[in-house]
Amino acid sequence: MTAEEYDRVFGRIMPAAQKLAKEGSNAISVMGTSLTFYKGAEYEHQLKVSVTKATGLPSTTMSTGIVEGLKALNAKRVAVATAYDEDVSHRLQVFLEESGFQVVSVKGLGIVSFKDRGPVTPDELFNFSAGVYEGAPKAEALVISCGGLKTLDLIVPLEQRCKRPVVSSTPHAFMGQRPIARAERPAKGYGTVLAKS
Repeated sequence: MTAEEYDRVFGRIMPAAQKLAKEGSNAISVMGTSLTFYKGAEYEHQLKVSVTKATGLPSTTMSTGIVEGLKALNAKRVAVATAYDEDVSHRLQVFLEESGFQVVSVKGLGIVSFKDRGPVTPDELFNFSAGVYEGAPKAEALVISCGGLKTLDLIVPLEQRCKRPVVSSTPHAFMGQRPIARAERPAKGYGTVLAKS
């Protein structure tokens, strides 16, 4: 998970999106949070425009899922826990600030490759994320960023511990896909945002 690696694989997005469109998809979501935010908010917006132009389908990204999740909460000040190293975590901070949020704290696990590091355990992720929030008590929400982190079952326990809503990459990316894929049903039992979106 480095900018150089994102640059290397970025060219695969459009052919993959076009292939999905030809196979009958009715919407496209570009998965990979850092892949979609690493060059900033305008670049992420243009990526969606380009995917839609190339496929004729509505499109979104994992990063849009995070932004829409925070907007659903009216949250402006956020604490951010990431899987990333310092550079990529900083790029996320820039993206969120360009998207209208104030990042009061950002901290990463320092992971560059899950192949080298291995999976993050639920207990490790819970304690790390809670610690990031607790170090920023003025935050109105906690963001957990990286599609490689399994967060779905941690959202409610983290909301109970932190007394603040949690937005994370994969669950809220799927939330962001529902309107463009014309599937509107909220998902109860997985935290504040998914229950009402």
